[in-house]
Amino acid sequence: MTSSLLSLLHLTDPNLPIGGFSHSAGLETYVQQGIVRDTATAKAFVIQMLAQNLRYTDAAFVALAYDAAENNDSAQAIAWDIECSAVKLPKEMREASHKLGIRLMKIFQPSNTQTVLADYAAAIKTKAALGHYCIAFGLYAQALHISKADALTGFYYNAAVGFVTNAVKLVPLSQQSGQEILFAVQEFIPDWIEQTLEPDEDYLGWCCSGFDLKSMQHERLYSRLYMS
Repeated sequence: MTSSLLSLLHLTDPNLPIGGFSHSAGLETYVQQGIVRDTATAKAFVIQMLAQNLRYTDAAFVALAYDAAENNDSAQAIAWDIECSAVKLPKEMREASHKLGIRLMKIFQPSNTQTVLADYAAAIKTKAALGHYCIAFGLYAQALHISKADALTGFYYNAAVGFVTNAVKLVPLSQQSGQEILFAVQEFIPDWIEQTLEPDEDYLGWCCSGFDLKSMQHERLYSRLYMS
């Protein structure tokens, strides 16, 4: 067992105390509107969210931030953070990404002293950067000597687990149904990783507008269990 594997397990642990359980990424809106209502529709939501949203936004930024860290390019890491803010149209999603990123940095920053990480933290402090979770994830994955492919594997799977956990609670679904969705998702993850290793910058933010609309509508739901 290598130290990088242990670092990956730590970085992607669903129980990491950063507050991920508080955010549904618009899933709560889909459930309240009756669009996600059973195992089949929950599975469709998870797969489409990963394939048509995260692949062109958060996962792509993980890969790009990883490259910036590998090149010790602090300016580029900060530039990707600014672009990430620009493509996250729903306010709640920007705030969620910021809160998760800041909490992730609070956990991992004390044990990582690389220049690019210190510069990124300083930029957040001066409000030159927001501190997105995906940017922080990519920077720390590289600092922890996790390969980019492994980092993306963990990132996609961690996101899938979060969506499934929320679907089990919100629809609701049985725990067995949730595991069936996770088995189904694993079939697609290798292809998503291959497509994300070297993201096309022209496609950043190219995602399904429906997800953004549901996230915006979430702000005005009459009752909510989740913050986004």
